[in-house]
Amino acid sequence: MHRGGARHRTVLLGNPHLAHSRRIYFSRTPPIDIFLSTWRADPITLGVLLVASVAYLFGVARANRRGPRWPMRRTIGFFAIGLLPYAVIELGFLGVYSSELRWAFSTRIALLIFAVPAGIAAGRPLDLLARAGGEAVIDRVLSARVTRIFGNAMVATVVIAAVFCVFLTPLAGVLRVNPVVEASLGIVVPVVGLAMVLPMMALGAVHSGTFIAIEFLLAFVELLIDSVPGLLMRLNDTVLGLIPDATRAASWWPSMLHDQHLAGDWIWFIAEFADVPILVLLMIRWMRSDRVEARGFDDLSDEEYAEMTRAHLRGER
Repeated sequence: MHRGGARHRTVLLGNPHLAHSRRIYFSRTPPIDIFLSTWRADPITLGVLLVASVAYLFGVARANRRGPRWPMRRTIGFFAIGLLPYAVIELGFLGVYSSELRWAFSTRIALLIFAVPAGIAAGRPLDLLARAGGEAVIDRVLSARVTRIFGNAMVATVVIAAVFCVFLTPLAGVLRVNPVVEASLGIVVPVVGLAMVLPMMALGAVHSGTFIAIEFLLAFVELLIDSVPGLLMRLNDTVLGLIPDATRAASWWPSMLHDQHLAGDWIWFIAEFADVPILVLLMIRWMRSDRVEARGFDDLSDEEYAEMTRAHLRGER
């Protein structure tokens, strides 16, 4: 082991290209104290947090007056695993260096479209709106064609894959360095995620078991598709972006290639990890739909069931 390690070091020292690759591969990443102590006061993010907090608390107060009381666990979930992660992402290290580091930008976008909408959905904002007197609004929104399109895993697979494939193109660099676009992504990306997650949860009772089964299979396909952009970024030894990283004198600042590899690592990890709760959600929906359909069959009389069977054999709906 010792002689092999010495021989490997000798080869590296004798080959400048390999030595350079080794220095790139083991480039330093930000120390934990810098990662935890880097913050900013972004007015857009603070405004979003204020509006979302006031709106949710107003809905809770209104729902409590109408009765029964809104569960405290949902309020805690909305703030603890919804707005708090959003604040950390946007105001912390990832938000500060999003325009300068590729891995910070990619990780930020992946978390905003996966983690933040899932956390906000834990607060059940649509249920709160309905309990607060907005049943008619909810019915109109859920019955709209665009909601039904976004409220299934089929479209979610395409949207997520398209977003992640952007990281492989020069467009990602353009979005990253444009201050107006980069700032607006902190609002647009979570909204896109919520447009997929919230209808998916609300329309569980509307979709049939067969439809949900197809969604479940497509979620497995998404599990594979989501990993492709991250793997390509991680395994490619050529810098894909045309926009260079900002040059910093900090000792932990990564090279452009190492920055790309870090971006690929985080995209791959977040995408695969985030697909697990989606699969669990679809499985729960499938089980609930199956119970509802089974209960409907149990309520049929023998004559009704026989007639339904004959109609099915005749090809009638």
